[in-house]
Amino acid sequence: MEVYVIRHTAVDVPKDVCYGQMDVPLKSTFEEEVQAYKQSLPEGFDAVFSSPALRCMKLSNVLPFDDIKTDKRLLEINFGKWEGKKWSEIDQEELNPWMDDFVHEPTAEGESLSEMYERVFSFLEELRNKDFEKVLIVAHSGVIRCLWAALLSLPLKNIFKIPVGFGETLIFNLGKEKDYDRIIQTK
Repeated sequence: MEVYVIRHTAVDVPKDVCYGQMDVPLKSTFEEEVQAYKQSLPEGFDAVFSSPALRCMKLSNVLPFDDIKTDKRLLEINFGKWEGKKWSEIDQEELNPWMDDFVHEPTAEGESLSEMYERVFSFLEELRNKDFEKVLIVAHSGVIRCLWAALLSLPLKNIFKIPVGFGETLIFNLGKEKDYDRIIQTK
């Protein structure tokens, strides 16, 4: 199965603000970014899946595809009570344990990276068992990094080394068995 994964369009949030699952505004370049996706994405998807976050749904709903299925497992990491705060405003006694071990340590009232990975991996394994030929997923950078980790068996502690910009597309082949997975292209 050929899988296309796109990140939602650029958000209008200062770089120093912690956001994960909270709804945030999109930049005024939304229409331009949508046109770029429309020109670069092929037709003929058997299924389109999207994170239920508004920034993903807004993109999904303007692309020329019908029957978009939302799945909560495609949500960005849940930063809990840190959502919407500047990183510098987060209590260091809460932040430091997470910074020391973000793979296993959950955020305050949120989740750890391994918890997020498990839900993304669950989605991927369920998708693997479907009879689709070509699928589109609209998601977040954290989800895309988790997909990279699953496809390449990367340690989770290293996934933030993978740059995932707005407007990028990851294309991979999802085999019936993990040994047949392969990255096709990023663009």
